[in-house]
Amino acid sequence: MKKSSQTHILATIESVLRPLLPAQLYALAWVDPSSETLMAVFEHLRTLQHILRGYLPRQVIDSSPQLGETRYNWQEGTLMFTDLAGFTPLMEAYAAHGREGAKTVLEILNGYFSEMLNILSKSGGNLLEFTGDAMLVQFPKKRRQNDTDMAVRAGLRMQRAMADLGRIDTPQGRILLGMRVGIHPGKFLSAEIGTPLRMQHVLLGKAVRQAKKAEGAGVVGRVCLTEAARDLLEGDLQCEPGTPGYFLVQDNLTDEQLGAYEITFSTRRSARTVLLDRSVEGLVTAIDELSKQVEPLASFIPQPVLNLLIESAAQRKIPPDFPTPAVIFINLLGLPEAFDRALPGEEELIITRFTHAFALINAAVEKRGGVLNRVTYHLAGSDIVICFGTPNSHTNDPARAAEAVLDIRDIITGLPPLTVGELEIRMSCQIGMNCGSIFTGELGEPRGRRELTIQGDVVNTAARLMGQAAENQILLTEAFYGHIAPDFTCEALEAVSLKGKAEPVPLFALRGPEEK
Repeated sequence: MKKSSQTHILATIESVLRPLLPAQLYALAWVDPSSETLMAVFEHLRTLQHILRGYLPRQVIDSSPQLGETRYNWQEGTLMFTDLAGFTPLMEAYAAHGREGAKTVLEILNGYFSEMLNILSKSGGNLLEFTGDAMLVQFPKKRRQNDTDMAVRAGLRMQRAMADLGRIDTPQGRILLGMRVGIHPGKFLSAEIGTPLRMQHVLLGKAVRQAKKAEGAGVVGRVCLTEAARDLLEGDLQCEPGTPGYFLVQDNLTDEQLGAYEITFSTRRSARTVLLDRSVEGLVTAIDELSKQVEPLASFIPQPVLNLLIESAAQRKIPPDFPTPAVIFINLLGLPEAFDRALPGEEELIITRFTHAFALINAAVEKRGGVLNRVTYHLAGSDIVICFGTPNSHTNDPARAAEAVLDIRDIITGLPPLTVGELEIRMSCQIGMNCGSIFTGELGEPRGRRELTIQGDVVNTAARLMGQAAENQILLTEAFYGHIAPDFTCEALEAVSLKGKAEPVPLFALRGPEEK
């Protein structure tokens, strides 16, 4: 067989371009690498770079990591955790309307998020991450400003804005949306972990969990503070006792007393790559440079989600939907709490082990066609949120999910113990699983900070089952059990009462082959 004597002009950069281009543009670039085609490749990569920057927190963007680079640093300030109440009835009101209903839900939610993010940015807040309809926000510690005071004033502005945003008329009548806000000052660890194939930004430390607890102890429509936050307040901000150990801010300030916005952040813009040479050779050089900037950002996005972003880059949006996936919540215990007792210099040892665990867990999910959406925070440990059935679906997604969690539990329990602060740390987990209709869409600002998230009662129930599970136990709903029986061994348990459920929920425990 004869070989072409001419080397393809894209041969040296093809391996980098391959996962970053839409299928049609990739094929066109290979069969017709004209200046017009290469210009289309360059413009696509520039658009994709802007999209990816919108999906990632400022810490990652401001100091873009090298591909597969693991790093961490301690940060200090005041943390705010917000959660939206009333989403489930909103979703149910539009679920029967299919994708058109999903679009309506997305418009409502993004109106809420756009207003909240606008208030936060003008008030000095930095969005660390979305988790469903919740947000974790940092007000960095500054010399001449009280970051806790700034956070509280931002929370009051946000609650006042909800008066207009929270009344929603739906086909099933008016629905009221509300928001809880929890605030706590402290120090936390920000880290990037993973492999060149898949990276993850994580937040660790007691301060993150305390902010979450403050939100949970709060009241819809109010701003809830820990005692540490209350003690840092200045000026005319006053509190009243809430649940034991927490305090509710009194919103008795006039607009003048609440004050104008403290800080205005400029809109986050990517450094636009300037194209000076539009010859074929000049375009190839520019594409090579730009793809090397985009590749590390792309590694923070699960591959199926990245594929959606790539294929929809021209439209700059992923259509919302009501899929019916299997949803898994895993509470990773041991390592996340270890940072609070680590001696100086031991953080790197813990981060290395965390990277090891994350990489193996992600591989177990990807092997079976699932998506590890994120690692987030929990009241005790770190949550890992996994989906089987969106954005890609299979006829046996629940079975794939069951196989994956059994493998993941073995991975977690099989990791060797780690000595931290003179204590031996062993990793363990709690796992909750559910399946059914959920809402998925890009939440946030349509052309700014946003994230593809999953929401709904099915998601909430999986998370609550995780909280009910004993150490290394895997709990299933009856709906999930119906999809995998009799191929997997499950034990029927007593029904339990869960938040948001009028009746006790039947439970099943998934057993591994060695537990039969």
